[in-house]
Amino acid sequence: MVDHVRDASRPDFLSKPSLGGEQVLLRPVTADDMPALMPMLMDAETSRLTGSHDDGPLDERRIHAWYESRRQQDDRLDLAVVELATGSIVGEVVLNGWDPGNESCSFRICLVPGTYGSGLGTEATRLTVGYGFEKLGLHRISLEVYAFNPRARRAYEKAGFVAEGVLRDALLWEGERVDATVMSILAPEWFQHGGRPATAGHTAG
Repeated sequence: MVDHVRDASRPDFLSKPSLGGEQVLLRPVTADDMPALMPMLMDAETSRLTGSHDDGPLDERRIHAWYESRRQQDDRLDLAVVELATGSIVGEVVLNGWDPGNESCSFRICLVPGTYGSGLGTEATRLTVGYGFEKLGLHRISLEVYAFNPRARRAYEKAGFVAEGVLRDALLWEGERVDATVMSILAPEWFQHGGRPATAGHTAG
């Protein structure tokens, strides 16, 4: 029987890190985190901001199995966001959509209702992006943010993401068509600014 041998040139997504900041700790998400994350998954406003259409009642067994399997994923990273001041799980961050040919990933973050606006999401974003560039060796990390979510866009800009363009009418939500802005951050930009956000002029979109 041959053990799994990791290609040295391939990002090591299978090693799930714990990343500490001033306000949050990011650690591997598990099925035990599901009760704390369920308010996020059930929140109507969160569904709107993320463009998640209603697929019917949540299947808790399926959700449990999903979180239980996150540690075994070798092409993505799913981490729980823990607020250090309270020890509470306040959301999750994800690097997914790994494109090996272009050394890129997509990023998403979702927080539990009531935890917005305190800088937790911005720090969690910076920690994840830094890990993606410094440890996984990614070149580009991208995301999409809907036009009706300016708060999230500002948080992404604070973390160094740059607006690239607009996907017109990307979402149909309750009869309204909504644009999405594509944003990204590149490894040279991250290292040039020492892991800090670029200047306001650089992030303007």
